[in-house]
Amino acid sequence: MTSDRSGRHSPAGAAPAGDRPAAGDPRSPAARELVVFAGDAVVVHPLPPGGSVSIGRSSENGVCINHASVSRRHAVLHLDPPLRIEDLGGTNPISVRAARADQARLPIETGKTEDMRQVSGQTIEIAPGDCITLGSALIVVRLAEAAVSAPPAGPGRPAAPPDGGDLVLRDPAMRALYEQASLAAPGLISVLLLGETGTGKEVLARAIHRRSSPARARGPFLGLNCAALSETLLESELFGHEKGAFTGALQAKPGLFEAADGGTVFLDEVGELPKATQVKLLRVLEERQVLRVGGRAPRSIDVRFLSATHRDLEAEVARGAFREDLYFRLNGVTLTIPPLRERALDIAPLVQLFAIKASRSFERPRVPAVSAEALSLLERYAWPGNIRELRNAIERAVMLCAGDTLLPEHLPAKMRAGGAPAAPRGAAPSSGPPEPAAPRGAEASAPPPRQAEPSEKQRIIEALEKCVGNQTYAAKLLGISRRTLVSRIKEYDLPRPRRPREKP
Repeated sequence: MTSDRSGRHSPAGAAPAGDRPAAGDPRSPAARELVVFAGDAVVVHPLPPGGSVSIGRSSENGVCINHASVSRRHAVLHLDPPLRIEDLGGTNPISVRAARADQARLPIETGKTEDMRQVSGQTIEIAPGDCITLGSALIVVRLAEAAVSAPPAGPGRPAAPPDGGDLVLRDPAMRALYEQASLAAPGLISVLLLGETGTGKEVLARAIHRRSSPARARGPFLGLNCAALSETLLESELFGHEKGAFTGALQAKPGLFEAADGGTVFLDEVGELPKATQVKLLRVLEERQVLRVGGRAPRSIDVRFLSATHRDLEAEVARGAFREDLYFRLNGVTLTIPPLRERALDIAPLVQLFAIKASRSFERPRVPAVSAEALSLLERYAWPGNIRELRNAIERAVMLCAGDTLLPEHLPAKMRAGGAPAAPRGAAPSSGPPEPAAPRGAEASAPPPRQAEPSEKQRIIEALEKCVGNQTYAAKLLGISRRTLVSRIKEYDLPRPRRPREKP
């Protein structure tokens, strides 16, 4: 259910096979990915095993960072060993900070040593985990998530997180919620998971699947974000299609429901389903049969349905946007996940868990401790993005931390301010990479202090302001698809965002 994880690349000369790690080796470039922190948006791009990847604001780059402070063609990441970053001479030169404690200083031409090294029109060697600044954006090369969980911990290496992934149950309300989920798990009854964006609905869905009947728990768990695809693609993904059903259907393909036979289907953001798809889904729930696109004979399936949404489905039913009969079918049992701001006891263990995972992905030899001051700021913050926002903040902090302790200056400015608006983009933080000035007109307006949970309209306005009018990043920040965001902009009669004028 992730999106925007692709990037084109232009291949370069490949290293000899004998010099290249095996494809399954976590040290292999094939097992690495590039993480981009731009404003509040975090985008992950898988990296190819070799060659080079161009980075810049233009969509023609292998990695596109649509931010006003990034040049159209800003840098090239060379992936053949040794790993290198090349600055292409844009307005804002690249800066590099070594993230590992044993590489905390990088020599510069004068023979001095500095925490940050500015690279202008040069190519320098970097290591995974190094913090690289492009304009106001931060990028880092790290191990892919699959590679992080693969190798066992060794001497001096961070231990793997406990079984259950991101599951932390310190708060009494969360313990009670998971006890209810355990009672509902063994049957076939449909479960509807409610909660704000980023609260951990998929984590709970996987826990329900694991606690299902033994036969079903051994079956597949397949999920789909209903807001991530167009209506045509969504129907094909869910129901499958027969050969020749439409242009490009060169062979028959089973859909998600058939592929999950004997297991569990998780429909994330089910409130975003188009009305026509809602009718077909209702038929599947009632008849336990699926009819492929272009097919004539229905196929029986044995599937357990879990669904999730951050929307108020009762309100959607009242305004006619969601079918009432489908709502009742999905709503066999409703479980509501509390937001992170109401689960203060879970914050400290989640911070430790995410610091462990980030340290392993950045290939750091030690997990940094969290200072009492930094933890206090994290526990006081309102967390509108919930667990997803916390994970992103800790990954960013671990990347910026060159020592053994995460300090308040490693956290985003809005968290250091106790939830107040972030500092202007032109203002440099007390520690970490410098913040170059963006072109005139690109500064984001700071939202007013949060007095109460904002309405959806206000959240959209704030997200668009934070992302300088970029609808793709604003949709990611809100946890919805770009198509849904455009629909909401029209629904609330908001002015269409004006993108800053591009400069070479």
